[in-house]
Amino acid sequence: MSVNDCFSLTYPHNPHPGDLIEVFRPCYQHWALYLGDGYVINIVPVDGIRSSFTSAKSVFSTKALVKMQLLKDVVGNDTYRINNKYDTTYPPLPVEEVIQRSEFAIGQEVAYDLLVNNCEHFVTLLRYGEGVSEQANRAIDTIGLVAAGIDIFTFLGLLPKRQRTKY
Repeated sequence: MSVNDCFSLTYPHNPHPGDLIEVFRPCYQHWALYLGDGYVINIVPVDGIRSSFTSAKSVFSTKALVKMQLLKDVVGNDTYRINNKYDTTYPPLPVEEVIQRSEFAIGQEVAYDLLVNNCEHFVTLLRYGEGVSEQANRAIDTIGLVAAGIDIFTFLGLLPKRQRTKY
């Protein structure tokens, strides 16, 4: 199997227990961890909004529920791939430990924050013992750039000043 095959969206191969699953939703990626026998573990907003609406809801959610679901139900009509992209940076924990940690978490309500504790943080914590999210880091960087741009424009006087009402 070539490296490109393991990142194919049309033929994602059979995942193995402990693999990270990246699901491509409109405008973002959802992450799950493969448990075996067609099941994954992932987190969803507490109110249980259908996956296609999870993106909008997750912006405002502060809690999520850890669920074990069939991979096909989590993916729905979207595409997915096996993506253990952090394996070169963080050594994966033994599969038995990953599964044990996952089983313990099922049914638990967890804190959720789009930027510091999202679905990618959750599954990478299970696989590596370290919660990381490249997607969140990109968002934080973008927010920082926008804020810096506003500061620069304000400093240079390029942003219009508020209209003051004269009495």
